[in-house]
Amino acid sequence: MERIKTDICVIGAGSAGLSVAAGAVQMGARVVLIEGHEMGGDCLNYGCVPSKALLAAGHKAHATGQGAFGTAGHDPAPDFAAAKDHVRAVIDHIAPVDSQERFEGLGVHVIRETARFVSETEVEAGAHRITARRFVIATGSRPFVPPIPGLQDVPHHTNETIFDLRDRPEHLLIIGGGPIGMEMAQAHRRLGCRVTVLEGAKALGRDDPEAAALVLDRLRGEGIEIVEGAEVAAVSGTEGAIRVETGDGASFEGTHLLAAVGRQPNVDTLNLKAAHVGFDRKGVTVDRGMRTTNRRVYAIGDVAGGLQFTHVAGYHAGQIIRPMLFGLPMKVRTDHVPWVTFTDPELAQVGLTEAEARKAHGDKLFVARAGFDHNDRAIATGQDRGFAKVMVVKGRPVGATIVGPQAGELIQVWGLAIANGLKMSAVAGMISPYPTLGEINKRAAGAYFSPKLFESPLVKRIVRLVQRLP
Repeated sequence: MERIKTDICVIGAGSAGLSVAAGAVQMGARVVLIEGHEMGGDCLNYGCVPSKALLAAGHKAHATGQGAFGTAGHDPAPDFAAAKDHVRAVIDHIAPVDSQERFEGLGVHVIRETARFVSETEVEAGAHRITARRFVIATGSRPFVPPIPGLQDVPHHTNETIFDLRDRPEHLLIIGGGPIGMEMAQAHRRLGCRVTVLEGAKALGRDDPEAAALVLDRLRGEGIEIVEGAEVAAVSGTEGAIRVETGDGASFEGTHLLAAVGRQPNVDTLNLKAAHVGFDRKGVTVDRGMRTTNRRVYAIGDVAGGLQFTHVAGYHAGQIIRPMLFGLPMKVRTDHVPWVTFTDPELAQVGLTEAEARKAHGDKLFVARAGFDHNDRAIATGQDRGFAKVMVVKGRPVGATIVGPQAGELIQVWGLAIANGLKMSAVAGMISPYPTLGEINKRAAGAYFSPKLFESPLVKRIVRLVQRLP
């Protein structure tokens, strides 16, 4: 067995692990990177990248079929296999950035084996035993397949297999009405599939109800059947003829089935007990500095539980570089982390929702709103449904919700403001080019100040006094 000594051993070559490895090696640390599966992890191969590529294909087909602004729409008869070719082309285009060759070129020692701890300071991977000053667990997560009677015996997909499907499903049944389920529902519907979504509670239940309702209304308008309060009790059938039964006695039949009900951490093969690293079903136990119960070991990204987003994994990676390389203290925060559901319209959130803000701040909360129906760019492009609302306490935003065109881009202004403790005046003082969708953020900031300026008797008295001056 080859023995290797290094400064940092990173387990997992997804977004979190790659970011740590690239940053650490370029700043002079010796780095070993271990990956037992695909370089790039879930995001590149099965998650963010392919899902957004498939959504883009569906959007193009939908836009062609709708017609607008004096042009006649026509049935595009979407080529489902060609859409999947687009997905593969996008993955292949991005893959070299995450490749083994690139990281070896940076000076990282890459080992393509499954890693397991054998002690508090050692990991084995294939024929290698690695001793490191610090370890980083960045093994991510995988789809959670619920223990529904019959599901294991029925052909079904998760996000790890759905993108390999090249024959268009006639009727796709989706268990789970969260962001993944809803994105896949709209993409497949726009590519010519019938789609039924079964959600045990409320669809898009983590999001602001007012904003979620607007998205769900749009999806239902496109012909997607969304059934809420539908707890799946049993699954039966064969490929092409699948039946899903719910607890209230209803049944739904389709040709294909997608399970999209959450994620579970990848910890099974790590032998964490040997390293005295604590964990539970939610993931590896970490403190606010992402350090585990073994002070030599950090855990970041999905495997650490919490918010499971690629950008959070990248944030974790950037933060732990400070203590590992420079010995500087660090604590992660989550109040400034945005997330986006990339349906059409998009739904974006950062910080507290209105309900959370009211519970936390009570009467101190002011909700500033602006609608896309008063945004000239949105009107010109026929995308004027939606709104932005900002939760403000003592002149500073504590949360923002945007539902509408390019909400994922627009939410970043409020992420910047919350991250840096900016006041509403900073956004109100910004000059937005006209006409742009970004004006909605400035309008929302203006809505906070309008009552103070236009409804204040004191302001009116001052203005009248000034007007008397020569």
